[in-house]
Amino acid sequence: MNSLQLQELLRAAQNAAKAAYNPYSKFSVGCAILTKTGKVFCGCNVENASYSVTICAERVAGTQAILFGEREWDSMVVVSPNGVSPCGVCRQFINEFAPDLRVWTGYLDQDILSGPETLGQLLPKAMTLSRN
Repeated sequence: MNSLQLQELLRAAQNAAKAAYNPYSKFSVGCAILTKTGKVFCGCNVENASYSVTICAERVAGTQAILFGEREWDSMVVVSPNGVSPCGVCRQFINEFAPDLRVWTGYLDQDILSGPETLGQLLPKAMTLSRN
């Protein structure tokens, strides 16, 4: 991925964060996934009064990609107010489709990115099952 593509992915994640539904935490997260075919899918966090029903931006973006038949992912940018990386649940979800994914983290209102880190670095010893 070149620097222009990375900046476009950052902008897509920042724009997705603007759509976040977060009346409880007021913590907006946006995610943009670049698939191996060059398509981009975005997601934002969606909260719920029953916190366990809340869904993270990474899983929203991932389910969008899956919906459109894109199950091979190359890279991901996640943005938030303080540059957090994907949570453990999201890391395990991502591992199902992209164990070699490159992940960058950034901010809602800055052009600064950290990374990339591989999913393997973020989730060593991920749970996997053989698919026979």
